[in-house]
Amino acid sequence: MAAFLLSLREGLEAALIVGILLGALRRLGRGELGRFVWSGVTAAALLSAAVAGGLVATGIEMERRAEQLFEGVMLLLAAAFLTGMIFWMQRQGAAWRKALAVEVQQAASTGGWALFAVAFLAVVREGIELALLLVATALQGSFAAIGLGVTLGLGVAIGCGGLLYRGVLRLNLAVSFRITNVLLLLFAAGMVGLAVHELIEAGLLPAIVEPLWNINPILSDQSAAGALLRSLFGYSGAPTLTEALAYMAYLGAIGWALWRRQTSGQVATASA
Repeated sequence: MAAFLLSLREGLEAALIVGILLGALRRLGRGELGRFVWSGVTAAALLSAAVAGGLVATGIEMERRAEQLFEGVMLLLAAAFLTGMIFWMQRQGAAWRKALAVEVQQAASTGGWALFAVAFLAVVREGIELALLLVATALQGSFAAIGLGVTLGLGVAIGCGGLLYRGVLRLNLAVSFRITNVLLLLFAAGMVGLAVHELIEAGLLPAIVEPLWNINPILSDQSAAGALLRSLFGYSGAPTLTEALAYMAYLGAIGWALWRRQTSGQVATASA
């Protein structure tokens, strides 16, 4: 489920970017330059896959403490990327689409390879972020389930992108991104909690109180439902105090920061 949602989110953004690039070229009467866009997309996808493969191989070769440390660092990096995505989307909103269209117009006037660069840089950011997030998720679950989630998520994203490009489907992107940002905030908090767990296992952080509580007899984190919640939101049936404090501190601090930015933006708009 987490892999599906992450792939859908990143894939949808990439599909929107490609749609904007191709749509802008069509409006400019330069549709023949679309091949440079697709070349940039292909190169970005291959680089992202290589990054994901390298990260997975590195993680698989490690054992015991090194593996725990690697997983902890990967989860923290993934949480940082998710946090950056949330703040970026809140700040930019729909304005990024207009800015990208202007960039396309400038690139079209300077040649096809400029379009390749625009497409490559735009998509590779999404692809490498997705690779990092999925590797962090895969370290906590089944690779087969991750692969299925990625396939379905990217498939739906490509389909939505194609429909959006043809004008068949209209999405309220503001509402869509607001909902997914809340989910991503919970995903990131879960990754922070899981990262702290791995760092405790590696001996780098103290557990303080272990366990803080134990509800595994009610909902075990080893059961199917518990494993799903763990993959999505970092659920633990018997967390340590350190894990619980890290989870709540992240959720409280980032949630408060997002709320402050939101209310500040509303006040600025009202006074303008």
